[in-house]
Amino acid sequence: MFGKRGNEGFGKVGAKAPVMPPSMPAAPSAVMERPAAPILAEPAAAAPRAQPAAAPARRRAPRAEDYYDTKSQVFSALIDTIDLSQLAKLDTESAREEIRDIVNDIITIKNFAMSIAEQEELLDDICNDVLGYGPLEPLLARDDIADIMVNGAGQTFIEVGGKVEESDVRFRDNAQLLSICQRIVSQVGRRVDESSPICDARLPDGSRVNVIAPPLAIDGTALTIRKFKKDKLTLEQLVRFGSITPEGAVLLQIIGRVRCNIVISGGTGSGKTTLLNCLTRYIDSDERIITCEDSAELQLQQPHVVRLETRPPNIEGEGEITMRDLIKNCLRMRPERIIVGEVRGPEVFDLLQAMNTGHDGSMGTIHANTPRECLSRMESMIAMGGYTLPAKTVREIIAGSVDVIIQASRLRDGSRRITHVTEVTGMEGDVIVTQDLMRYEIDGEDANGRIIGRHVSTGIGRPHFWDRARYFNEDKRLAATLDAMEKN
Repeated sequence: MFGKRGNEGFGKVGAKAPVMPPSMPAAPSAVMERPAAPILAEPAAAAPRAQPAAAPARRRAPRAEDYYDTKSQVFSALIDTIDLSQLAKLDTESAREEIRDIVNDIITIKNFAMSIAEQEELLDDICNDVLGYGPLEPLLARDDIADIMVNGAGQTFIEVGGKVEESDVRFRDNAQLLSICQRIVSQVGRRVDESSPICDARLPDGSRVNVIAPPLAIDGTALTIRKFKKDKLTLEQLVRFGSITPEGAVLLQIIGRVRCNIVISGGTGSGKTTLLNCLTRYIDSDERIITCEDSAELQLQQPHVVRLETRPPNIEGEGEITMRDLIKNCLRMRPERIIVGEVRGPEVFDLLQAMNTGHDGSMGTIHANTPRECLSRMESMIAMGGYTLPAKTVREIIAGSVDVIIQASRLRDGSRRITHVTEVTGMEGDVIVTQDLMRYEIDGEDANGRIIGRHVSTGIGRPHFWDRARYFNEDKRLAATLDAMEKN
């Protein structure tokens, strides 16, 4: 069917060989659209076996170049032989078997001297190149990796346990890396090339992807993937990890359920989106929720959810849909809660207006290092929008809209903690007044350099949202939780 053993097949496709590699993303992406989940899931089963075999080979410098030269020759012969349009019609398992048969034939014909282990490694790598995300597949299959950072074809870093370390994964060349990036972003209708070198996208499992290509990236395409865990984190798991106490988790459950307007603040990689996902689990199932994101990451479990995503401009510079456009349109869709993945600019004003006009329980995340800095950043972002409102008016809007700020932080040992649960209580003169319900205090570090600390209650027995909790019949549970926090 693929013309892999006939001279005619080699001749016809071979004439087009120089054109084929750049067009590779289009055809394999067609294969991936239908069986996307199996392709990502399949390496997960194989990763524990394949990875230990591959790692030593790639760490030995004398053999590395030989391996990649052989792989390049086999891959080129495969492209000359295979019919991608026919391959796209097969399911993932059949396509892998077909590729393995052809690669075995090529190795035999070209008489490469390879051990069985090396041949298996080569087969897996080439299958991943054609059907998956190439060298990224083993990293995507590992659930202990939080971030994958590719700095050009020859250097890849990963974050494991909050610490960044260099991986032995590398790409054949910058063309292969850019090809894989194009394959990823094309799945969500976006593009990355010289004319559009910056792109935000997502993988089928919701992992966030950012690509910046040459000429902006001088040393080759830079790819950053913020991975989502296959098992969604819950507040109970955050308690087990020490990110918050059991009483603090109950307090967050109550805050989420009684429809407080929540802003989750934190630095890069502090776990803001994870925490937002955790809080949305406690939204009542009968509420209509609309999410607005730059790349759809939130994984809500409720039945009545509408997911919206921004759109970058096209090649003519037209057709852009911004976060502000989405939030404004939300107000016409009868939402009960509006959830904004990340607030980065003037759209914060539209979110505050929504919070203040009957859409209680709205949530969003923002980059800031402390709750007080979070308030200042919102004020600054409103000014970025060109609004000429007096500073006191802006602060009154913020104080009247935001009920609770939850601060997430990544500490220097790589651990993530919820460091503040802070209420916004109102205004005193020109100053926004806040009060901490709970905070994290650092006591020191142990012999291994791990931070030692504890979550402490500030002793407030009647929060500002007490009446709201009583309206939702949560006042008794709130009082018991605050008492337990104070005793502990």
